[in-house]
Amino acid sequence: MASSRNARITPSPRPGTGFSQDDEHEMDMIVTENSPRPASAASRHAWASDNDGFEMQENYDEQDRSSDDEDAPTGMENEVYMGAATKPVNLKTARAKEDVGRPGCCRKTMHILRSLWRTRQTDDTAQDKELHVRTTLRELIIYIFFLIILCIMTFGMTNSTMYYYTKVMSELFLDSQFPDTRNTFRGMTTAMDFWRFAETPLMDGLYWETWYNNDNVTDDKLGFIFYENKMLGVPRMRQVKVTNDSCVVHTDFRDNIKQCYAFYAESLEDTDPFGLSNGTAWEYSTEEELSGSGHHGDIATYGGGGYYIDLEKKKAESLAMILELKENLWIDRGTRAIFIDFTVYNANINLFCIVRLSVEFPPTGGVIPTSTFRTVKLLRYVTAMDYFIMACEGIFCLFILYYSVEEFLEIKKHRFSYFKSTWNCLDVIIILVSVLCMCFHVYRSFTVDEMIERLLSEPDMYADFEYLGYWQSLFTNVTAVAVFLAWIKVFKYISFNKTMTQLSSTLSRCAKDVGGFTVMFLIIFFAYAQLGYLIFGTQIKDFSSIRYCSYTLFRIVLGDFDFHELEAANRVLGPIFFMTYVFVVFFVLLNMFLAIINDTYSEVKADIANQKSEFEISDYFKKGYEKMVGKLNFKRDKIADIQEALAHADSNADQHLDFDEWRHELKCRGHADAEIEAVFAKYDVDGDRILDADEQMKMAADLEGQKTELNNQLAELEEAQLVSGSNRPQTSGRSRSRVSFNDSIDSDDDGGDRGRTGGAAVSYEEFVILSRRVDRMEHSIGSIVSKIDAVLVKLEAMERAKAQRRETMNKLLDSITEDDGEEKRKSKMEKLVREEFEQWGSASSLQGRESPASPRADSALRSRAESAQSRPSTSRPMTTQSTRISDNVDSTSNV
Repeated sequence: MASSRNARITPSPRPGTGFSQDDEHEMDMIVTENSPRPASAASRHAWASDNDGFEMQENYDEQDRSSDDEDAPTGMENEVYMGAATKPVNLKTARAKEDVGRPGCCRKTMHILRSLWRTRQTDDTAQDKELHVRTTLRELIIYIFFLIILCIMTFGMTNSTMYYYTKVMSELFLDSQFPDTRNTFRGMTTAMDFWRFAETPLMDGLYWETWYNNDNVTDDKLGFIFYENKMLGVPRMRQVKVTNDSCVVHTDFRDNIKQCYAFYAESLEDTDPFGLSNGTAWEYSTEEELSGSGHHGDIATYGGGGYYIDLEKKKAESLAMILELKENLWIDRGTRAIFIDFTVYNANINLFCIVRLSVEFPPTGGVIPTSTFRTVKLLRYVTAMDYFIMACEGIFCLFILYYSVEEFLEIKKHRFSYFKSTWNCLDVIIILVSVLCMCFHVYRSFTVDEMIERLLSEPDMYADFEYLGYWQSLFTNVTAVAVFLAWIKVFKYISFNKTMTQLSSTLSRCAKDVGGFTVMFLIIFFAYAQLGYLIFGTQIKDFSSIRYCSYTLFRIVLGDFDFHELEAANRVLGPIFFMTYVFVVFFVLLNMFLAIINDTYSEVKADIANQKSEFEISDYFKKGYEKMVGKLNFKRDKIADIQEALAHADSNADQHLDFDEWRHELKCRGHADAEIEAVFAKYDVDGDRILDADEQMKMAADLEGQKTELNNQLAELEEAQLVSGSNRPQTSGRSRSRVSFNDSIDSDDDGGDRGRTGGAAVSYEEFVILSRRVDRMEHSIGSIVSKIDAVLVKLEAMERAKAQRRETMNKLLDSITEDDGEEKRKSKMEKLVREEFEQWGSASSLQGRESPASPRADSALRSRAESAQSRPSTSRPMTTQSTRISDNVDSTSNV
């Protein structure tokens, strides 16, 4: 075994490296000199659990790391090549520095928490487009979850059942006909119509005491409307009045008109007893005493006090009370409004219906009936779905807390410039509205529980849910606005795409033009509104006020109008008003507005087409796809390397592969020691440091299975890419050399970490891996530089020898004079040429190649010397001839 380990192994050269086998072995020995291997048993203990043998550095545990770092050639304890010298690095010192620089548990926790609120405004992502897109995607994904939770909550507050419940209750009281006039509540016009309604439709709607076969219902079924809706408490009837002399009669009529009752106002409200003056129906009660609430009617806004009477739970008793009020003229000239309030609860659908029937008595005479049916869900948590919504409400609160912290950090960084962005203001509005809704939700829960407990203890009292129903309706409206703003906010996260920016760019660019157009439009619009109000206000309801006029004019633009009503109101001005308004507003102003938008949109489209293509979301996904494919290809190539090493490492063909053969073969292919040791230890079951035939076959089978699995994954990715209509990305394959198994993966991970942590310190394991790679690279580069230096030194020596020979030749040729005989000159020439050839041969041996003077070259030089000798003498000096001979000799040397 020792001899085999020390024997020189001749591995197959790695293709594409440009080095011979001896050079690769020499480079390998530089790295591994004086470096014992880690124990096989320890490595096998580290990698045998669930490691596939090829993901080395990620799962390297602490025990094997310390043993490998102390014994194996690492970047922290081997001799690092630095220039022409080596510098040893102390492992313990480096590890101590690493421990000192390693963040503690608290710092890690704070870093993780801080990363949760990393946004495009808290981090500078303008320079890094990929980081910008990645941060935007993370924000968008989080916000989509928030939007889903918000929609689940809001849709859990309402459903189609509420509409049907409101429809049934409203038709019961509003569309039931009076027995004698066949009129309904909706068509009520006089005080007598009110008494007809109170005596019949109201009593029949409130009290269902018999079945459809005229059988009486049992006592436990009393108080149910439609036999399904439980009446909570008893109904209440209340009126408000104004005092006499609340208005001023013209002096011409004071003698004939003694009384004057103005429109309702709280300052003019009558509080004196009247009629029988012996009960709450005839004595005034304040709003505080009634714990009531005001009402916004068609004519005025009424207070919560007044003269009231609570009906009974039986129909006969309540009808007697109504008849008593009628007989004693409970309604008089001072009456301005009557309110009938009651609340029902349907346990089948867990919904409350809060009803208020209002009848206003204007000073003009007659009555104006209005009604309010508020169907609300005050008891929130009954079914399993309700508890699911409660869980969503808890998640929503966490989201609001998350976004509150996010906005606080952004405000802290940008100060007042934060509010210059419309999207930032929208974020703050959504958070504030959400907090208000959460507060009201808590208030509603406690209030409803308190009111229901009081009703259960006092079933004959009036249940005033009107105030709570009003705020519940307002809460629903505010929630609807919050959901609308939340959906609009989606544009904040998709605005990085050029197509998605067209809307915002068009609106922002044409804002000035639209502002100027709006001024012109409003001038003309309100001119027509006042014209219509003055011409048609006394005859057409849609023009009875400036507010109604504005609504009607907008409806005319959309094509909703009644031309015959205008013509009937005024035969001359009606058609003129209509035709001029349609021509000016519809044909002129509206088309001007569309032209402004269209021209600006065309400019924006042209600018976007001329813009340089930037890094967009599609590029980000394409790059991620290419990274995934590249990693799979890299793993597949890594397996191919090990398969080739397994096939060629057994140089002596003895069916036994020892560790030295295995290690040297993979080292020539650029793999790290720890990786080589891990793969070998996984299949070296007996621990003899040799892979026999069975172990090699098991390794080969595992490698082939993993390679097939990777090929299948690549095929699935390519098929998915083709289905999505995208171009198939180009992969690098095995075109580039690798230093270790994890180069590509680590580089991707490092890039990702830099994007996430902003340059945080690397871990100890990563530092060891990188140190090893740098050391091997330095040794390799140092060896190459040394060889290049040696070649340059040899070239310089050859140049110096060449110059020296030329100088010597010139001196010797100059010593040959014309006085010497021909034979003598010839012999001297031959002697000089032979000496020079001997010197050239010795110089060529410095390059490792023997270049003796061949007979061909000897004869050539001799013939040249003879021809030069036989030439007639000229007047040129001898140095010129010697120079020519020297040049001939140099050319011969080059040949």
